[in-house]
Amino acid sequence: MKEDLEKAIEVLNRGGLILYPTDTIWGIGCDATNPEAVKRVYALKNRVDNKALLLLVDSPVKISFYVDPVPEVAWDLIELSEKPLTIIYSGARNLAANLLAEDGSVGIRVTRESFSHQLCQRFRKALVSTSANVSGKPAPTCFADIDPEIIEGVDYVVKYRQEDIQPSKPSSIIKLESSGIVQVIRP
Repeated sequence: MKEDLEKAIEVLNRGGLILYPTDTIWGIGCDATNPEAVKRVYALKNRVDNKALLLLVDSPVKISFYVDPVPEVAWDLIELSEKPLTIIYSGARNLAANLLAEDGSVGIRVTRESFSHQLCQRFRKALVSTSANVSGKPAPTCFADIDPEIIEGVDYVVKYRQEDIQPSKPSSIIKLESSGIVQVIRP
C-alpha cells in the first residue's frame, strides 16, 4: 500500500488522474483544486461538466476549508452516520470552479477506509472521487467491473484491493441547506 500511496500522490501533484479504491466504490480521482485535472475527469467519463463531482477528505475539520458556512448539524450527521455519507453543502470555496454544481454547492464525504483516508491525509487537499464508469453506464461494484476505457484513461491505477471481489455500494447522499434543512438525494 505504501508504494501505491507514493505513486498516487506523485501523479496527483502533477495534475494527473488516478483510479483508486474508496470507502464505497472504485473512484476516478484528481486534485480538487486543479481545474485542468477536473476537466480531464469529465472528458474521461464522457460527462457534461454542469454535473458536479464529489470530494473526499480525511477529516471533518477539513470541510471548513472548502465550505463556508458549515451548518452545525453537519458535524452530528458525519459523526453518527454508520455508513459512508456524502453531504452536499452550499458555499463551496477554495476548489476548482468546474467541479461545483451550478448553484455553487459541493458534495463532500469524510472517508474512513484505510487507503483513501491515508491518501487524502498525505495529499493534504480534497480529492475528487467520482465513480469509475463512463457516464450513463452502471457504477462498478468491484475493480473487475471497471471499463477498460477508464483504466486506460487514467495516469495511475492503484493495485491495492484490486483482488477484492466483495461488491461495493455508493454512499448515501443528502443535501444540507445552510438553514439546516436536510434533503435526502440517495438513501
